[in-house]
Amino acid sequence: MAKVSVYNMEGKEVEKIDLSDAVFGVEVNEHLVHMAVVQQLANNRQGTQKAKTRSEVSGGGRKPWRQKGTGHARQGSIRAPQWKGGGVVFAPVPRDYSFKLNKKEKKAALKSALTSRLQAEKLIVVDEIKFDEIKTKKFAEVMSNLKVNKGLVVLADNDKNVVASAKNMQFVNTTLVDQINVYDVMNGGTVVLTKDAVKKIEEVYA
Repeated sequence: MAKVSVYNMEGKEVEKIDLSDAVFGVEVNEHLVHMAVVQQLANNRQGTQKAKTRSEVSGGGRKPWRQKGTGHARQGSIRAPQWKGGGVVFAPVPRDYSFKLNKKEKKAALKSALTSRLQAEKLIVVDEIKFDEIKTKKFAEVMSNLKVNKGLVVLADNDKNVVASAKNMQFVNTTLVDQINVYDVMNGGTVVLTKDAVKKIEEVYA
């Protein structure tokens, strides 16, 4: 088991805890991590792009001039792709970009992501993050004490004061254990976990 330091909101070490190898000590599967990131980005795409083909644009029901004798190239419709206002060749149509990963793959990808953050020394555990009021300045002080410039703060429960205090932080996001995903873990910089969040993650994903 990996032993990590636990810090308080002042950035001081208060204890050490063991992290479960079943979650934070797995063999990193880069392919699964990549697939999980691609899946999330693909599932976020709207896929609403649309352009009209020559069969969908209005007008162009007759030949613009007769076939022969005008000196012009022959034309069948003023809505052919080479005309201004004509249809688009191979026009894009609305489509669904999403695809699925099975539960085992998602679970393995998240464990690989968390393990890679720990190996890169970009995972910090704090005993708790609690505020009596919504105050971005206080949240910024905590991140400064932990020496986190860009990070993802994972909470066990939805603490409105903490979440609201972090909203104006440009490079810091918050999430809950049941909403954590591979893309945020890998793209979020340093992962900051509360002790309760660590316990919950180990219960769910071990």
